[in-house]
Amino acid sequence: MNDKRSYRNRLSATLAALVVLSMLTDVALAQQKLEALSEGEIAKITEALPEKATATPAKPRKILIFWRCEGFFHSSIPRCNKALELMGETTGAYASVVSDDMAMFDPGGLDSFDAVVLNNTTQLKFENPAHRETLMKFVQGGKGLCGIHAATDNFPTWPEGAAMMGGLFNGHPWGGGGTWAMKLDEPDHPINKGFGGKGFWISDEIYRMKDPYTRENLRVLVSLDMTKEVNQNGSREDRDNAISWIRPFGKGRVFYCSLGHNHEVFQRPAVLQHYLDGIQFALGDLKVDATP
Repeated sequence: MNDKRSYRNRLSATLAALVVLSMLTDVALAQQKLEALSEGEIAKITEALPEKATATPAKPRKILIFWRCEGFFHSSIPRCNKALELMGETTGAYASVVSDDMAMFDPGGLDSFDAVVLNNTTQLKFENPAHRETLMKFVQGGKGLCGIHAATDNFPTWPEGAAMMGGLFNGHPWGGGGTWAMKLDEPDHPINKGFGGKGFWISDEIYRMKDPYTRENLRVLVSLDMTKEVNQNGSREDRDNAISWIRPFGKGRVFYCSLGHNHEVFQRPAVLQHYLDGIQFALGDLKVDATP
């Protein structure tokens, strides 16, 4: 009798655990359903867009805006997707496709694209060797890779992928509820033109980087202004907290900017101009010095 009761108790506990697991899975999937933006929010994004491309495209360009999350899901993802889509349409700099389907990285899947933008992707492992090869050859062969905010929180088991992006997420001591001071490492660099040659303050979540981050491989454009008291806590030991950088990679080009956690970031004209110019660099249309 006791054995039967014990069995029923174990069975009940197992079923309860399965129900909870199912509920958590449903919640995780629900989080990754892109929120429909209101007309008002779209209007604010549209108002902040650059009016024209900085560089004339050498040919019609096409980018993949990829937003798959295998870790934390950022609610800013649909805001960024919309901003990048509208920016291409408004300026004529590129056409875009938005997807979270890993099949995009099947052999031949990127053939029609000129750049891939990783929009707040998290914990992407690229476990399929064919997918790793597709992305690596795409960039090394002369195409572009762009990363926004959480794009450095990927490739935990693929060091070559992390090295290509230029750094790995190592916490965010400067939270999204704060306002932080940025400095322009190169005030006159063409990709920084939207900032008007001056540092700025922004409310956003700011990442701290770890290896493979090094300025030996990257041309840093924007970084946390460590002369400001508000920025002091949580810094790397070397006080080098990069926000935005570019780099050559093989025959291709990489652009990364860690801004993009807070929704309002995509309503700031200067930031959207920075994104546009970084994307045009990655596409190969905006010719700039990317030497580390």
